Amino acid sequence: MRKSFGAAVVLAGSLLCGAVMAQTYRAEYRLSTVLNTAFTWGQAGERWAELVKEKTQGRINIKLYPGASLVGGDQTREFTAIRQGVIDLAVGSTINWSPQIKELNLFSLPFLMPDYKAIDALTQGEVGKDLFAVLEKREVVPLAWGENGFREMSNSKRPIVSPADMKGLKFRVVGSPLYNETFSALGANPTQMSWADAQPALASGAVDGQENPLSVFVAAKLPTVGQKHLTLWHYVADPLIFVVNKQVWESWTPADRDAVRQAALQAGRENVEKARKGIAGKDNAILKQIEASGVSVTEPTAAQRDAFVKATRPVYDKWAKTIGADLVKKAEAAIAKR
Repeated sequence: MRKSFGAAVVLAGSLLCGAVMAQTYRAEYRLSTVLNTAFTWGQAGERWAELVKEKTQGRINIKLYPGASLVGGDQTREFTAIRQGVIDLAVGSTINWSPQIKELNLFSLPFLMPDYKAIDALTQGEVGKDLFAVLEKREVVPLAWGENGFREMSNSKRPIVSPADMKGLKFRVVGSPLYNETFSALGANPTQMSWADAQPALASGAVDGQENPLSVFVAAKLPTVGQKHLTLWHYVADPLIFVVNKQVWESWTPADRDAVRQAALQAGRENVEKARKGIAGKDNAILKQIEASGVSVTEPTAAQRDAFVKATRPVYDKWAKTIGADLVKKAEAAIAKR
């Protein structure tokens, strides 16, 4: 009799745990991206959602909210909203999260990363692990790296091959003071604004130029808003990070957590491949498409690029202290060994 009673208690407890677990799974989870599915960034979020549904047999359903719509279009508020639970998952930019996570400014140090191997040396090495450890202390669970690409410069006024060419030009920059200081050091007049406000500002002439990856330049049809001069200077890159709110993460079973992680890793690999596709060298399809739209494309020589590097070095040195001297040194060493 006692054994039967004990078995009943165990069974009831198991059923109760199952019911509680079932209650923790919501019908839908909110995934934030800044760009929509016309861009590789938004496509990365869409792909992650697809893979999660597939790998969890439909237990976890994710809805994509592009345009940073869950934070009223202000992408710099995205990371805070993830921590607060307003956003459940995100494929976010290291740039947009850098106001809250100072270490993420590493990728925005001017001219730190000369090529894709340099990006990989950071994201796929010890530096990437260190940055994930920083994020884990802030109520988010980082799972994988993606990529928005090297950020190139365009404007409506003239070709740019030296800092002198930038003097007096108004540039839209993202919401990080590091970008303000970088463009100011080059003689330009930077203006911070969200991407939602950037295109109207370019169309009206309120700003003369902007900086973004080539995939964004094409998908956003920037030549139609006066961006007729493009400079390939590869001054910073914009890695993306796939994350989940910590409470949401802990509400899932270990098996489903692993499924979400594997989905993020796969979506991240696919995203990086897509973001880099056809962008290597001057004779790539994307550049040909850009030139065909009437845009003049300029690639500074090594000597010309060095002038930009020297002009921005004081900004680099200042921000290296803010980011963390040890982290920056580790990054420099990793890039040197790539």
